[in-house]
Amino acid sequence: MMLSACSRDRHSPEVKITVNGCPTITRCQLPKSDPKDNGQLWVTLDETEAAWASCADKVDMIVTCQEKISEQAKTLTPSTQSGRTVSASESR
Repeated sequence: MMLSACSRDRHSPEVKITVNGCPTITRCQLPKSDPKDNGQLWVTLDETEAAWASCADKVDMIVTCQEKISEQAKTLTPSTQSGRTVSASESR
């Protein structure tokens, strides 16, 4: 039995769940230093450059991952309902 004020609900639009698969990273840190002479200063420079390179690698990894996810999102097809495409404004 259907009441006169009721009508059949339209089907909810298909919802695609997207999981950001980018890895979690740690903060970039530079080593503490207190060089006493030129030899120690050169070692500190090498350690600092290595730390910056490691940090840049982390950033590049995340940027690459995010670009990949963005590219994949562009290729997803829109939801269809009753054989027609549902626009973003209609689906809300």
